Amino acid sequence: MDIVTPVTFAEVLAAYLRDHPVERTHEANSNPEGVESLERADQLKGGWWHVRLSRADVLGVVLPWHLSEGGARELVPRTGLTVAEAAGRIRSDGPPWYRANPVCAAKLALLEWAPFTPVFLSTSPMDHSDYSDLLVREGLIHIDGLHRMISWELVGRLPEGAELDAFVSGVLPDAPPPDPRQHRPRAGTGDEQA
Repeated sequence: MDIVTPVTFAEVLAAYLRDHPVERTHEANSNPEGVESLERADQLKGGWWHVRLSRADVLGVVLPWHLSEGGARELVPRTGLTVAEAAGRIRSDGPPWYRANPVCAAKLALLEWAPFTPVFLSTSPMDHSDYSDLLVREGLIHIDGLHRMISWELVGRLPEGAELDAFVSGVLPDAPPPDPRQHRPRAGTGDEQA
């Protein structure tokens, strides 16, 4: 992972909404929930970072519980899986997994050759029931981009070098210390009193 620069939550949210508008109409639009997840991640210590990931980085991202968009087979158990493990599960189950999970399978197919867009991660689990039973409690943990990361791995598109943009909330061990002169506003609703 290459650290590019610290960023504000406003920059992260703008990047997310550019690629994932909440008003997009499709069968399983989870973009409003994605915004809520980013807001929860903004409460983690360490601020936000723009980074670039390699294939190895992405394969090690820990995914929280995922029910396969209402399908019949859980993709990720409550204890979590890495992107590599989830992709391996789909490969080993093959066509039966795709038939049992048509909405999730359709998302994976749609994203196979879609342009690379940033993924959103944290360095610790968020305060949400989907993350409560994760066995891994630190590292790179998924906020948004599960289907993209898995799909890109399934078709062999993940770059070997650090080329995939990501935004990470939390403390990065190799990050430079924060500049105390830099004002980094936290998330808000706009209703706060001055």
